[in-house]
Amino acid sequence: MAVRKSKVIPRAKFPEQVGISSHEIKALIDDFDRSGIEVHSMILMRKGKIAFEAYRHPFNPQTPHVMYSVSKSFTAIAIGFAVEEGLLTLDTKVIDLFPEFRPKKYDETLESMTVFHLLTMTAGKDVSLLSDKTKDRWVKDFFDAKWAFKPGQSWRYISENTYLCSVIIKKLTGMGLIDYLTPRLFKPLGITRRPFWEVDPQGIEAGGWGLYLTTDELARFMLCISNKGKYAGVQVIPEWYVEEATKKQVKNTVNEDRDSVCGYGYFFWRNAFKNSYRADGMFSQFGIVLEDYDSVLVFTCSEVFEQKTRDCIFRHVPHMFIKPKRFKPNDAYDYDELTISPIKALPAAPRSIVEEFIDGKTIKLNKNPLLNAVGWPLSMLPLAIVYMSANRAGNIDNIVLNFSENECSMTWDEGKEHNTIACGMDGEYRQSRILLGGIEFTAVSSAQWVADDSLQIRMRPLEAVAERIITLTFKGSGVTLVPESNPPLQTVASGIRGTVEQFISIEALAQLGGKAVMKLDRVLETPISGKIV
Repeated sequence: MAVRKSKVIPRAKFPEQVGISSHEIKALIDDFDRSGIEVHSMILMRKGKIAFEAYRHPFNPQTPHVMYSVSKSFTAIAIGFAVEEGLLTLDTKVIDLFPEFRPKKYDETLESMTVFHLLTMTAGKDVSLLSDKTKDRWVKDFFDAKWAFKPGQSWRYISENTYLCSVIIKKLTGMGLIDYLTPRLFKPLGITRRPFWEVDPQGIEAGGWGLYLTTDELARFMLCISNKGKYAGVQVIPEWYVEEATKKQVKNTVNEDRDSVCGYGYFFWRNAFKNSYRADGMFSQFGIVLEDYDSVLVFTCSEVFEQKTRDCIFRHVPHMFIKPKRFKPNDAYDYDELTISPIKALPAAPRSIVEEFIDGKTIKLNKNPLLNAVGWPLSMLPLAIVYMSANRAGNIDNIVLNFSENECSMTWDEGKEHNTIACGMDGEYRQSRILLGGIEFTAVSSAQWVADDSLQIRMRPLEAVAERIITLTFKGSGVTLVPESNPPLQTVASGIRGTVEQFISIEALAQLGGKAVMKLDRVLETPISGKIV
């Protein structure tokens, strides 16, 4: 009787067993701390085994984490399956798949765009980074966008290229990406739960962003990719396609970061480090394959400046890799001591007499007309979480605070969504399930009186990268809510400033656009007034 091979990634007894230095892991963790990089999780693998795995509390192995543009690499593999199954080719004309957008007058440029151009970010359509994802016009926005260049003549990172690949899968198979990939990819990798992927207003997966996976699930995917599509002894992804997807297909020298100018495959990036490539998501979500070392490094983070994180990682490669050892050396760090320092809740502080006057009462907040006019109403979800979402939530209102010995609860409305979070006031987080912007989150929260009249509440959705901070100040029946986020909105704006300027062709306007982005925090996180009713 055949023995079924386990789909769980095997583990080394200690890092040195597969040739990874415990000393260098400790040095890497220390480097992250010195550099101010908020790492949420990491899995280091070599020779097909997990050598090291760690999570920064309150993050954990069970809770999925947003992947941002790592999602693109999964969409690329979906296209690979469709090619293997004869549903299309890399040379298939995009407009043949969307005949409803073919103009009456023959457009040679449009007719020349192929699936290959979508996969390699060389399609040439210049869809604005600021296109409104709350509107049901994503495909139309793509075809209506101006041309930055003719297909194949240059390179530009446009997430809508990937979204269109998602729509193509739906058109050809009648299935969304999750349903299409489940029997072909997720189940063969041993991923038994149904991953969540954000969708457009028609229910089609975003493709280029919005996938949520656990760190282990991402590790399984990257291990399969590193083995040319094979996982647990089974060829899951066609070998030829993995080789094509991960090699340099086109130049991407329009970027600045040294790891972003080394070539681009099918939604995979080549690195400056020799013979390595990566799946890459905003805020430093990485799956890095080091071909010469038979190694895969997986990270989830909340660092805006991705090259900063990559520099930190590659400072410790190849020093990390040593000759495998049978026995753990006496001078190696204790494996159990190789941990990432926790993110602490707000510390316990003296309570305020104001609690007696506000407990159980409703706080009505005024709507900011400017925020609603621009489509960014104030939400308990920071901009970093919702800026590409079809449903942004927003307009916090009807706040009710209830206090007990060691915690308080906060109940509030955002549109049709009604949520309650428990907030620890004893220096420990409390965990709550919430639904915001149509997405379920696991919120960990804490609260503290930062002054006699000011209560601060911090809420961190574990599936996301950003923390919402609100400070409520009470003056009689009047209330002022001051919103902040972590990472700070101004830091996020600094990270995307160059991308926004890229979409504005006139130099003077480009500089103006960049300056406007740098003032996002003044517009999107302005104080909101209200009153106790």
